[in-house]
Amino acid sequence: MEGRIVRVMRHRKAVNKLSRPTGHRKALVRNLVTELLRYGKIETTLAKAKAIRSPAEKMITLGKRGDLHARRQAYSFIQSKDVVHKLFDTIAAKYADRPGGYTRILKLGRRQGDAASMAIIELVED
Repeated sequence: MEGRIVRVMRHRKAVNKLSRPTGHRKALVRNLVTELLRYGKIETTLAKAKAIRSPAEKMITLGKRGDLHARRQAYSFIQSKDVVHKLFDTIAAKYADRPGGYTRILKLGRRQGDAASMAIIELVED
């Protein structure tokens, strides 16, 4: 068995690592979700847009719950008081009757410098 290369398939590995160490990736996702909730729309790479879709929707679901525990959970992820207030006051009220699917990803094409696939991720309007 010595010298033999064993390749393992990535079944059930849902996390896109984005070629970053864990701490850097978590900070990147938190910052992008914060900016998405602050501005309602951001332009980023397609891989990053797909990576932040799930946590962003979870934050909006916390905002819809509206209780103290949900607010504290949102503070632990977002870390910007004004964005958390906006999430619980305006964004959650906007999606009160919607059961999910709060974000939309629109593909833009390739970036000039490195040909990375670009996308816009935005909060949907009812």
